[in-house]
Amino acid sequence: MWMPPRQNQSWVSEFILLGFSSDPLSNRILFIAFLLLYLSSVLGNGLIVTLIYLNMHLHTPMYFFLCILSLLDMSYITTTMPQMLVHLLAHSQTISFAGCWLQMYMFGALGLTEFILFVVMAYDRYIAICHPLHYTVILSWGLCARLAAGAGACGFFSSLIHTFFTMRLPYCGPNMVNHYLCEGPSVRSLACMDTHLIEMVDQVISVLVVVAPLSLIFASYIRIGQAILKIKSTQGRCKAFSTCVSHLTVVTLSYTPVSYIYMRPNSSSSPEQNKHITLLYNVFNVLLNPLVYSLRNKDIKVAFLKVMRQGRKNS
Repeated sequence: MWMPPRQNQSWVSEFILLGFSSDPLSNRILFIAFLLLYLSSVLGNGLIVTLIYLNMHLHTPMYFFLCILSLLDMSYITTTMPQMLVHLLAHSQTISFAGCWLQMYMFGALGLTEFILFVVMAYDRYIAICHPLHYTVILSWGLCARLAAGAGACGFFSSLIHTFFTMRLPYCGPNMVNHYLCEGPSVRSLACMDTHLIEMVDQVISVLVVVAPLSLIFASYIRIGQAILKIKSTQGRCKAFSTCVSHLTVVTLSYTPVSYIYMRPNSSSSPEQNKHITLLYNVFNVLLNPLVYSLRNKDIKVAFLKVMRQGRKNS
């Protein structure tokens, strides 16, 4: 794809993130609300990681991938929330061109890695239910590490392509981004050239990034469903299906808002609506993931109670 070379003229050196409100009182209220959401999200996901690390019974492929998911979630929300909290109290809402580049890249890389990790987690459930006797043999620690590394490599590489082509566009003003972060389409709308072709290519990539992992997850659950139907006892079926409910819930919560934003034509999108939907999967999903995985998970509950009892004995 050809891009016009940068010439010696006035280019944007920073962007202004408009955020949600320009009213100081509203911003103070939002600051308190988002600070509580951020701290709760980090503490919740951090607790999941700690419990998995401390409890030997949770050192299995399923909880290894759950630990990776929690680490991704903590990193994902940290790419946006600290800066947004500062902007809610500060008089200036600027971000440097390099800072915008980095935030866009990390936001995309962590989000894409998480989506690919959902495929890996679906594969983990497929092996656990369809091949239970060979579960630890097939999903060896070496394979688990390679799958996690592969998810990260795909996510970070895909985001690099998206960010490179977006930030290589000429930006000569205005520089006000109608968002609370440097999100690709919102920044690209400020480019001083026709971006129709780039938007088409970006939308094709977005569809592939969303549809391909979702198709693999769907295929895994078709096989899982067939295996569950072969179980004779109702109790056995319920027990097998219950191990998949948390994963299905998280996948649904994550893919629904992302599909709504990135699989629509840009002309039909509302900036205000996009901000709220982005907030949904960037903040609220990260907060809900630990709850989804812990409320229905006896192993996590037992590990938590064990740590609490151990803490009381030590004190």
